[in-house]
Amino acid sequence: MATWGLIVEMTVGTGERKHMEASVLAHVEGSREEALAELGECIGRYTPEHPRSPKRTRIFRTADGFLLVIDGAWQTFSSRFTVAELVKDSAAPQPVPPPEDPAPPPAAPSEDPAPPPAAPPEDAARAPSGPTVDRYADGVPVKPAWLGRTDLP
Repeated sequence: MATWGLIVEMTVGTGERKHMEASVLAHVEGSREEALAELGECIGRYTPEHPRSPKRTRIFRTADGFLLVIDGAWQTFSSRFTVAELVKDSAAPQPVPPPEDPAPPPAAPSEDPAPPPAAPPEDAARAPSGPTVDRYADGVPVKPAWLGRTDLP
């Protein structure tokens, strides 16, 4: 089953600094037609940053998606919505391999089990090594570590 990216390319900025930026709205698994249907629903929820006072809004259907053209008081802004198949994702989560060997059965309890090792107190993970630091109830130090240091400018 294919994974489709729902992509919007929108006009950002104004005047001479106006340019297009792209972002991924969502991913859809399924057919291209299902992705196009989901993209059509995204357009209804989409609110562009510009223009602040739209005068006219037009939505055009293209082969790969939609084109939204909004006439503002001074300038026209557009957003292109596209469906594209995801081919590669460098930040995709890696699949977890199944365990190779099943866990061994638990050992029979002995008559005199050893006590479990004592867990360190919760404050030990937050406490710095060295002198004791006074802390508020939420763990924040009363006196910042940098206060009183002479090696800082």
